[in-house]
Amino acid sequence: MAEKKEPPKTDASPEDKGKKKKLIIIIGAVVLVLLIGVGAGAYFFLKKAPPEKKETDPGQHVPVPELNHAADIGPMVDIAEFIVNIISADGNHYVKTALTLELTTPAAKEEINQRMPQIRDAILLLIGNKTIEELQDLEGKKELKAEIMSKINGFVQSGKIKSIFFTEFVVQ
Repeated sequence: MAEKKEPPKTDASPEDKGKKKKLIIIIGAVVLVLLIGVGAGAYFFLKKAPPEKKETDPGQHVPVPELNHAADIGPMVDIAEFIVNIISADGNHYVKTALTLELTTPAAKEEINQRMPQIRDAILLLIGNKTIEELQDLEGKKELKAEIMSKINGFVQSGKIKSIFFTEFVVQ
């Protein structure tokens, strides 16, 4: 007679197989999280620190013009001091300033004196649209000089402004 073959017996029941799969998934996830953590830690701890910026005094980099006794000095026009409100988020701030314009021709001096109200108005509007932060550093002051020169040269016809000198400049 034929013997009945019974299916081979497995040591683990289907319930045990499900537990083993869950255990393998959990162990794999833990290993993956640990690898990510180790990688991130190695990245941040072994990363080179950026070089520190050395703070230097901005006054050391200001160009000082050479004094040349044969230099061509143009006519000068003083603009009397005036006070301007400036833009500020933390209260009222003011600029008290006076300046001198160096011109290219004597004829420009006469025109500048005739247009003084127009020039003062242009300067007041330019300074009034600046913030306290812009006016406290050297670059901001240089930028303001360039803007003033450009604006005034735009409506002066008998000559040009060669240089602008702040003879007084107080930000408060």
